[in-house]
Amino acid sequence: MTENELFENANRIEIREGKERTVKSYVLRNNVLSDKARRVIGAYMEKYGLFFRDEILDYRSVFGNDNPTVIEIGFGMGDTTAEIALRRPECNYIGIEVFLQGFVHLLEDLGERQIDNVRIMRFNAVDVLNHMIADSSVDGFHVFFPDPWQKKRHHKRRLMNPEFLHLLATKLKKGGYIYMVTDWEEYAEEVLELSENEPLLMNPFGGFAPPVTWRPVTKFEQKGMEKEHPINEIWLEKADIF
Repeated sequence: MTENELFENANRIEIREGKERTVKSYVLRNNVLSDKARRVIGAYMEKYGLFFRDEILDYRSVFGNDNPTVIEIGFGMGDTTAEIALRRPECNYIGIEVFLQGFVHLLEDLGERQIDNVRIMRFNAVDVLNHMIADSSVDGFHVFFPDPWQKKRHHKRRLMNPEFLHLLATKLKKGGYIYMVTDWEEYAEEVLELSENEPLLMNPFGGFAPPVTWRPVTKFEQKGMEKEHPINEIWLEKADIF
């Protein structure tokens, strides 16, 4: 793959045409590659980046091992992604993020620190899950501080809706988990309620979960705690219904 092809693939979000159009949980504001972004992509995309393809992803061919695979939806700037990968080297991580600045930031971090158990993709997560991720193949999903879309008329844009929660559940292995963290309590309560109506999932805590030791506190989270915002953690697992 040429350098120009790397730039072009990283700088686009494909619009998939079909009978149904995916409701996006984001709004793109900046889709232009800076000179620095071009250098980072040229240096590290081939090793750490994944491109959208309408075919099932083979985790072994991507990572060269059979370690558990965890997918993070919307990794932001990627600092948490990198830190968790370093703390849990026994797992492989696939990060999906549409925002260019965060994608390039994590790509550079992975390359400079040679964090080999992470691969990242810049694409719409719903399309990736539907077309590239096999059912019952994922060990865990991370969804940290998704946009709460605070205004009621925007709630339909929230990532964690019944359809998306069911989609995540179908991709999980038996015993696999969905780990969500948010500082927006109303959103968290909504997701707990949704999970009660998803037969493929169970809540081992019956409500909010305690913090896990391997998730670092982000700068965003620290600011929220300083303002006494509650940090709501949700841990759901694939139900053993067969």
